[in-house]
Amino acid sequence: MSTTATQPVFTQEIAAAYREITLGRLEKENATTRRVIGNIPESKRDYKPEANSRSAWDLACHLAQSDVWFLNAIADGNFEWTGDPPRPANTVAGLVDWYKAEFAKAAARVRAMSTQDLLKPLPFFGMMNMPAFLYLQFAQDHAVHHRGQLSTYLRPMGAKVPDIYGGSFDEPFKG
Repeated sequence: MSTTATQPVFTQEIAAAYREITLGRLEKENATTRRVIGNIPESKRDYKPEANSRSAWDLACHLAQSDVWFLNAIADGNFEWTGDPPRPANTVAGLVDWYKAEFAKAAARVRAMSTQDLLKPLPFFGMMNMPAFLYLQFAQDHAVHHRGQLSTYLRPMGAKVPDIYGGSFDEPFKG
């Protein structure tokens, strides 16, 4: 008796619709993530809540770079990791600008993919092997996870926490 689960069959229409829905969400989340990163005080970007934690700057750079990397890897059809890239900016504002521009380019590359390419299975470091379009959700989950971490750094650094999903103390929900 086999214990392998039956795999769903995805059509080109499903892949294309999923891409549009999920990429649209990623683009909306990107604007929010840029606001979180942009609220890091330049003078406190080395803040860590605990010695084993990443600094706010390290976390912000990882978040921005990995968001762009995920989309480009999907578009390239290859999740090759060649090591941590150099920092894309030297200031918080510079990182936000880089992230906005590079994310838009990477999202456009995914939006331009053929449905055949969206359906191609891509191996992910021996852990997964899914059709390319399904990694968009994985990219979203990764970004939201690290944005949540970073948002908890803001108030202890003396910064404001922006409205993420319906208001914060600093930016109450306006409905």
